[in-house]
Order: sequence, then structure tokens, then C-alpha cells
Amino acid sequence: MTESAPLERPVRSTPLRAYAGEIHADPDAVFAALERRLREGSTESTLAVDRAGRFVAVQGGWWYRAEYRVMASDDGARIEHEVLNVAPRLHWAGPLAGRRVLADSPAAFGALLTGLAAELER
Repeated sequence: MTESAPLERPVRSTPLRAYAGEIHADPDAVFAALERRLREGSTESTLAVDRAGRFVAVQGGWWYRAEYRVMASDDGARIEHEVLNVAPRLHWAGPLAGRRVLADSPAAFGALLTGLAAELER
């Protein structure tokens, strides 16, 4: 994964899915583990990181952008995740092209939370 995705959300973007979950761990530790996992992900994506703001954007393909935010909560850390259609042209086709990614996204986010929680418990 390379570091070249913009931190700013593209002007033409449509949120398609949004998820949130809690992990009972220090938010900085959660963010570090999240960033590590995302860096180990697909080599076909680009990454933008704002460590001070605990924000990561992953851009892949012509339509896909995922944004992750880690915030402090009463019980540890809250992770928010959005899947966006950022196709500059043929914007209407993004959700069609990504229907499998969108269908799998609830389970993928759940697996991410479970994996992060297990990693931070060690």
C-alpha cells in the first residue's frame, strides 16, 4: 500500500455504508493497530493517514474510498467507518461495480473489530 490518497474527501463522493463499534482499549493503541492492519492490506490501494486526528483513508480502484476514525469514548475507543463512492465519472456505476464489496462490508467491519480487540488483548 502506498501513501498517496488525499486526506480530504473528494468533492464528488457519496457515502454508501457507515458502521461504528467500540473497543475497550486505549484509542491511540486502537488507532496504531488499525493503521498497521490497513497497511498490511491490499497492495492495490493508496493510504492517507492523519495520526493526530486518528483518521485513515484507503482509496482503491476507480470508485472506492474507505474512511476510518478512532475517537475516545467512555469505555475506550469508538471506531467509525464509511464506504464511499468517489467515482469522478460514471458515478452511478460505483455501487453497481462494488456490490460485492458493499454486501460483504458489514461482516468485514465486524471481523476488523474482532481482530483488533483480540490483538489488543494480548
